[in-house]
Amino acid sequence: MLLIETISDLQKKIEQARQAKQTIGLVPTMGALHEGHLSLIRRAKQENDLCVISIFVNPTQFNNAEDLEKYPRTLEQDLQLVKDYADIVFAPSAEEVYRVPPTEQYDFGPVAEVMEGPARPGHFNGVGIIVKRLFDWTQPTRAYFGEKDFQQLAVIKTLVRQCGLNLEVVPCPIVREPSGLAMSSRNRRLTEEERTISANIYRILKASTQLNTTNTKEIRQFVENEIAKYDLFKIEYYEIVDDETLQPIADLNDSNGVVGCITVWANNVRLIDNIRYK
Repeated sequence: MLLIETISDLQKKIEQARQAKQTIGLVPTMGALHEGHLSLIRRAKQENDLCVISIFVNPTQFNNAEDLEKYPRTLEQDLQLVKDYADIVFAPSAEEVYRVPPTEQYDFGPVAEVMEGPARPGHFNGVGIIVKRLFDWTQPTRAYFGEKDFQQLAVIKTLVRQCGLNLEVVPCPIVREPSGLAMSSRNRRLTEEERTISANIYRILKASTQLNTTNTKEIRQFVENEIAKYDLFKIEYYEIVDDETLQPIADLNDSNGVVGCITVWANNVRLIDNIRYK
C-alpha cells in the first residue's frame, strides 16, 4: 500500500498504471472508515488491477461549519484497516486539493432539487467538485459508491453522464450493524443508548414495506408517526421516490422502481437511510 498526499505523485502512479493497461478502481471516502467502506474497497480490489482509495474530508460539501468541524478524522486507523486491500491511498490536504480554487458550478437538475437539495444548499455542488476532480486525477475504470447515500449516487451518475466520462459507476448495497442501523462514520458520535434507539429507523422502514397499501401518503404518515414516538428523533424528511428521477410519487404502482429515503436527527447527529419498495 502506497500513501500519496500530492496530486502530482498520484498522477504519476496513475499514468504508470495506464501505460501498463491496468484497470483502476476508485473508492472516494471522507475517512473514518468502517465495514461499509471496506465492502466497497474489497470489491474494487477484486474487480480491478489497481485499487485507489481517497481519504479527504471535503469542506465544499458541508453547509454546516459545526458538522465539518465534528466530522471524525482517523487517518492512522483508516490506513491500518485498508492496508491489505488498497494499492494507493490518496490522502491530500485541503490546500492541495484546492490549489485551484473551487469555482465550478454544476446543475444536476431535478435529482438534486429534492430531499438533500433544499436541506443542504450547495452540498451537491461541493460533491460534484471533489468527485469530478478525483475522477480527473485517477481516471478510474470503475468508481464505487454506497447506496446508503442514494441521492448522492444519482447525482454522481448525472455528473458522469453530463461530463461524458468514460467510467462505470458501481452502486454497492448498504452495510448495516447487527442491529440494522446503517453503518456511517457519524455513528461514532452516538452514545450507546442513542445507537440502540437509532436502530429503530430501519425497523420502521422495514415495517412500512409490509403495509396493506400502495398509497405513498399513507406509507409516509406511518413512518413519520412511528419516528415521532421516540423523543431522540426529529425527522427532517421522508420521501418515497422514483429510483431514477428521485421525484416523489403518489402510488407505488406509478413507477417500476421505488425507494423511500429518510433523514432523521438523533439529537445532534444527522442519520440517513433508505429502503426499496420495488
